[in-house]
Amino acid sequence: MLNIALPKGRLGEKVYAMFSSIGYGCPEMLEDNRKLIFTNEENGVRYFWAKPSDVAVYVERGAADVGVVGKDILLESEPDVYELYDLDIGKCRMAVAGIKGERPASDKTLRVATKFPNIARNYYNSKSRDIEIIKLHGSIEIAPILKMSDVIVDIVETGTTLRENNLEPYETIVDISARFIANKASYKFKYDETSRLLEKMKENFDKKK
Repeated sequence: MLNIALPKGRLGEKVYAMFSSIGYGCPEMLEDNRKLIFTNEENGVRYFWAKPSDVAVYVERGAADVGVVGKDILLESEPDVYELYDLDIGKCRMAVAGIKGERPASDKTLRVATKFPNIARNYYNSKSRDIEIIKLHGSIEIAPILKMSDVIVDIVETGTTLRENNLEPYETIVDISARFIANKASYKFKYDETSRLLEKMKENFDKKK
């Protein structure tokens, strides 16, 4: 039995549809219920839904053998897992943004508002730039507008929210997409099952990229 953790929401539903299309379906998941764990003995899979940021934790600790998680979460939390495959969906980018037409002075400590302090810190360390991290959890676009920060580091998809608040992306840190990950012990002891799923993914999804 291969235990698969999927992120709740549209991304997880899309991933499940992809897995179902290559023979890893679990009809119970399509029923109208509030169950969180779904098993299909015939296909040898057990799915469960988890908060996107928790998927990597379940996989790292072995509660799930494999899972799907955004690259942003892997970069931020740095879980001890194998990253096996880029599904090429859920695509966006991690970017630095700020007030449109402005650029912060380079001779002072940069105030950075973000939900991703590790990504921001690693990025600016690579540029040898002194920063002050302001950790926020909600709409961080407010921070530069209220002059609480000089810039923000956040996920940008369409850029609509930035434009509507007189902000603009300054630079891209990294492109983000959904990744297929595996627990290191499970990859060893369930190598055949994991490899079979991985090969089917590559066979069917690579041609669509």
